[in-house]
Amino acid sequence: MKTSAFVYPWDVNGDPEAPGRLAALGVEQVTLAAAYHSTRALTPRHPRHRVVTAEHAAVLYPVDDRWEGRTLRPYPAGDWAPGDAYGEAAAALAEAGLEVHSWVVLAHNSRLGAEHPDTSVVNAHGDRYPWAPCVARPATRAYLTELAAEAAVRPGARGTELESLGWYGLAHLHAHDKTAGVGPGDAGQYLMSLCFCPDCRAGYGEQGLDPDELAHAVRSALEPVWQGAPAGEGWAGVVDLLGETRADATRAWREGTARTLQEAAVAAVRAAAPDGFQVLLHADPVSYHCGANAGVDPAHILSVADGVVVPCTGGSGLLAPFAEQGRPDAVLAANFTIVSGMGGSPGTLAEDAARARDLGASELRLYHAGLASDGDLSAVRSAVRGL
Repeated sequence: MKTSAFVYPWDVNGDPEAPGRLAALGVEQVTLAAAYHSTRALTPRHPRHRVVTAEHAAVLYPVDDRWEGRTLRPYPAGDWAPGDAYGEAAAALAEAGLEVHSWVVLAHNSRLGAEHPDTSVVNAHGDRYPWAPCVARPATRAYLTELAAEAAVRPGARGTELESLGWYGLAHLHAHDKTAGVGPGDAGQYLMSLCFCPDCRAGYGEQGLDPDELAHAVRSALEPVWQGAPAGEGWAGVVDLLGETRADATRAWREGTARTLQEAAVAAVRAAAPDGFQVLLHADPVSYHCGANAGVDPAHILSVADGVVVPCTGGSGLLAPFAEQGRPDAVLAANFTIVSGMGGSPGTLAEDAARARDLGASELRLYHAGLASDGDLSAVRSAVRGL
């Protein structure tokens, strides 16, 4: 199985040993961040630092003049990734014999929401989610599509992986999150992630719903949840809370909005890329799900992109709906966390990869080589040798 390890530019730049260490894992490819959200990351082997604080979502390369005069535009990185940090790291990794693909985070940007509040998802209570750009807003869609094309097609990149290309919602792990006091369940998460910005309100109207009545229905349905009543799971739970007509109409609006954005972004990347450039999406086969792994319709997304990267740390079951499409040409990459401290199990990687292969995986992704301990990487080396 072709295997790729995720890595940040700051894991590589300033550490002359990093490219060789990554190559020694036995991976053929690295997936290198080109546009990334705010984070605080360990660098356990770097000779100059141990913690990198990326203060806001940023591009990790110098932008070109396409953004001149635009209100929504990418933010440059600070001293955590100065200059062309992506390009410097990509060149060093390629020199070590590794194929480099870009890693682009799109609809996840707290600074954008803080400086341009009208870009954010607004829930039924009127609360804004600054980390979650509403992908229905025309200006936001244009920004994300252009960012996808620029950040993905970096010099020397052989392909890209697009993360967060769809709806974001309540679940986020925001800075110092204090949202676990009440468990809204899968259904409550969906209701709390519905957006009521002007464009989404108009979209619900196109589906035959009165947006004010819908917002009231959402608030009423959630009230027992705030009092401690269990919320249902799966789509049946959403229907129980909201009613079938309302639930199906909101889903139709949101899925259509995400699908057309995904189509536009992938088309923009292809238009900017050389022949043979691979375009993958980080994806969840449950189409109403929100988050970094965007909810998609498996048949649709495999007709748009070259394949998907699927979260498998909790089990490989999410691969099946993609494999069932019978697309032998599509890349199905199983993504496993290899950092023990983040819930990964590098010691069982060989067995996990074998199960994923049996379920249709054609490639493997390792999250995240820069964050993993020496012990974790040693286990990964042993596992990759046997793949």
